[in-house]
Amino acid sequence: MLDGIEFLNKEYFWLFLLLPIALLWYVFKFNKQTPELKISSLQGFKTSNSLLPKFKHILFVLRLMVLGLIITAMARPRTVDVSTKTKTTRGIDIVMAIDVSASMLAKDLKPNRLEALKEVAAEFIKERPNDRIGLVEYAGESYTKTPITSDKAIVLRSLESIQYNTVIEGGTAIGMGLATSVNRLKDSKAKSKIIILLTDGVNNTGFIDPKIASELAVEYNIKTYTIGLGTNGMALTPMRILPNGEFEYGRAQVEIDEELLKEIADVTGGKYFRATDNKSLGEIYDEINKLEKTDIEEFKYYNYEEKFRPLVLLAGIILLFELLLRFSIFRSFV
Repeated sequence: MLDGIEFLNKEYFWLFLLLPIALLWYVFKFNKQTPELKISSLQGFKTSNSLLPKFKHILFVLRLMVLGLIITAMARPRTVDVSTKTKTTRGIDIVMAIDVSASMLAKDLKPNRLEALKEVAAEFIKERPNDRIGLVEYAGESYTKTPITSDKAIVLRSLESIQYNTVIEGGTAIGMGLATSVNRLKDSKAKSKIIILLTDGVNNTGFIDPKIASELAVEYNIKTYTIGLGTNGMALTPMRILPNGEFEYGRAQVEIDEELLKEIADVTGGKYFRATDNKSLGEIYDEINKLEKTDIEEFKYYNYEEKFRPLVLLAGIILLFELLLRFSIFRSFV
């Protein structure tokens, strides 16, 4: 019955202590005010079978009810309806540049580098509900997989469809991947613009130098986080394609141009990370998620509905009813 009701002035409930005091006072006064007449015999007096004298205590009960209702009304009961409206005050536009060269099929991460990346990146995307995200693929050349969009379902489907293919020219063109990402963000009106560039190799092709691409990122105020993906030492890596179309794997030294990735991150105001296994890759994306927070304003609207008026009205009705009984039916007994 009281679900959703709060009392603004709970201290008035202490007044309920007056009710037992009033009851004791009533009993004491009733005994004192009852007249006594000592006679030797009741013969000659006509007795009455009326029940009204026995119900005269109801008047006091009604008074206690009135007092209880007034105390409850003074405590000011009310219901509160809270509605919330969230407003994103500062959005972030993010482009994830993903290396899709053949070396991304290396098995030093499970099941391979590319699949491990896709799993971690998907969780990162799900945790950025208020930001726009786009995808860029690059190997020997680069192209936009998904323009920046707030539709996370589209981004996640595009991410899932990323795989190694022979359509894109082989190699690792870090400068091309970074330049394409900058091109997707340069006209963005977002308060903050971020590129997460991941590679597992060294820049060995492409007609745009990574340092030139970095300068473009700085010009458009785009921060770049770089991730070097691959274990330290040797890794089981695709060596050549067999006649049946499958890869033949062999152990090869992992080579990542960490100096270049660090320079890109430093110049653009970002940070360089090295992911050597699935766990560290997940931790890197978690850290980037914490570093780049979207400011959100939450507005709460409170709708109060006062409930004391019905209690006061009911107390008034009971009081009038008590007075009516007192000065009509019970007039001869009070």
